[in-house]
Amino acid sequence: MAMTADLALVLALDGSASVTFEEFGLMAGGIAAALRDPAVASGLTGGRAGASLLSLLLWSGRGAQEVLVAWTRIASAAEAAAFADAVENAPRIVRAGNTAIGEALLAALTLLSNAPAPAARRIVDVIGDGRSNDGIDPGPVRDRMAAAGITVNGLCVLHEEADLLETYRAEVIGGPDCFALPCADYADFADAMKQKLRREIGKPVA
Repeated sequence: MAMTADLALVLALDGSASVTFEEFGLMAGGIAAALRDPAVASGLTGGRAGASLLSLLLWSGRGAQEVLVAWTRIASAAEAAAFADAVENAPRIVRAGNTAIGEALLAALTLLSNAPAPAARRIVDVIGDGRSNDGIDPGPVRDRMAAAGITVNGLCVLHEEADLLETYRAEVIGGPDCFALPCADYADFADAMKQKLRREIGKPVA
């Protein structure tokens, strides 16, 4: 493992009851497709350290978070492709339960604190289709992360809650250069995820 990394990125994926087995597959496949994008791979490997760290976190209700793909060092296009394969082949787990975004942020914070190398930037991507309705309030956790220089971004699937983007902007995202993007439905997820990752990491990290 390299001594430093340009980026440590937690992909925090909604696996709550509102996400069907098929929808989970569309999200995992869409993330994988985005990671295979040449601009994204270049951004992950083109910075000063020449490497990034990625992990995939599944979350749903209170106390229900699981790391599906552990921290992985990405220092080449081949390693980015291998991580994409691991995401695409991750177990299709959908948990019966609510949507605990605050708990997901705490799990992501723990993951970042246990990253195998220090990173110049730390980002958590919260990917989901519903507002937080379980566990601790995400706002204070978001504020704690932002104060530590961690960026929390969002990708909102709007097929059930048309105002979810506004909720994410108010309650979830924070930190340096944070943003949230909408996705009308799961059929559009792959394109939205590619846009999101390109905006975050598509250009080499200075």
